[in-house]
Amino acid sequence: MTSTPEQYPEGPGSRHWAAFTYGSAADEVGHTNGVDHTTVLAPEPPVGRSAVGDLTEVLAPVVDAPARVVAHPAPVAHRADTAGAAEVTPDAPAPVTINPASLSALEAREVSAWFGTHKVLERVSLTMPAGQVTALIGPSGCGKSTFLRILNRMHELVPSAALAGEVHLDGDDIYDRRRKLQDARKDIGMVFQKPNPFPAMSIYDNVVAGLKLTGRKLSGDGRDELVQRSLVSAGLWKEVKDRLRQPGGGLSGGQQQRLCIARSLAVRPKVLLMDEPCSALDPTSTRVIEETMIELQKEVTIVIVTHNMQQAQRVSQQCAFFLASQGTPGVIVEHGETDAMFTEPQDQRTLDYVSGRFG
Repeated sequence: MTSTPEQYPEGPGSRHWAAFTYGSAADEVGHTNGVDHTTVLAPEPPVGRSAVGDLTEVLAPVVDAPARVVAHPAPVAHRADTAGAAEVTPDAPAPVTINPASLSALEAREVSAWFGTHKVLERVSLTMPAGQVTALIGPSGCGKSTFLRILNRMHELVPSAALAGEVHLDGDDIYDRRRKLQDARKDIGMVFQKPNPFPAMSIYDNVVAGLKLTGRKLSGDGRDELVQRSLVSAGLWKEVKDRLRQPGGGLSGGQQQRLCIARSLAVRPKVLLMDEPCSALDPTSTRVIEETMIELQKEVTIVIVTHNMQQAQRVSQQCAFFLASQGTPGVIVEHGETDAMFTEPQDQRTLDYVSGRFG
């Protein structure tokens, strides 16, 4: 697609409509081969260099395709293993207790999204309160996972992707051109549907893998404490404390997922996004992950995509119902407190979905 100044008067510098795109194919709900389970942290481009060029360099091992810019106009406002590191001591510290007032809120404002010319989200606005779990529910293809990826700028990695609108973390737009991409990814972590630890890397090194990418440096003792605390917070410490140097790929599926949670927590995010984190797990592992999420509310704000209505009721305090029908873009039909959404929904479509009449 090409654009002209007359079509898009804001110009290619506007954060409201420009997006980085890559050349492999994507389906209509935004799942792509090769980048679904990859988080890439890219530095702020130096003066005189384009962000597209820098992202191409960083992503070269992941996406072997040239970058290009796809533009869409903004919509009118409308509501709708570290060698030589010391061994970690076996006594786990108590989980960190954080003052709820210090936790962060996330807010999407009039977010629309495209894949090529196909529009998949229409002016979605949603506040995700600090220190709570917000569940995104709805049938497949309604834009839930796309919306989740937009919340930490992973939408930019999807081929032919573009967006309009803003995402505010504590009042600051993460798409502001003055904000570094790696800061957005550090502040807003992601756990994917399929556990994706580095299989040949030790459990210890999996946890600290993100430190280099975020520029954070710790001494040996500091790294040990971070590994310990992250594994405690993820509910995995007691199960792995005596085998931290063994490969992360040797853990069970549920343990691998908690290792991924620990890896995300190690960079101290303010928000943790979870894209159907239990869909590939057995009931016992699912229960442990859910218990972990409930405990993590003390430390981070959580947004989860789930198709499991019972899970949404068990773990979340806020809920948003997405729906796309007859080829139209996904919208939020209704959102609010989870208990009210499931017992006294205001829209008949919400009642039909949460009661299992469709979807």
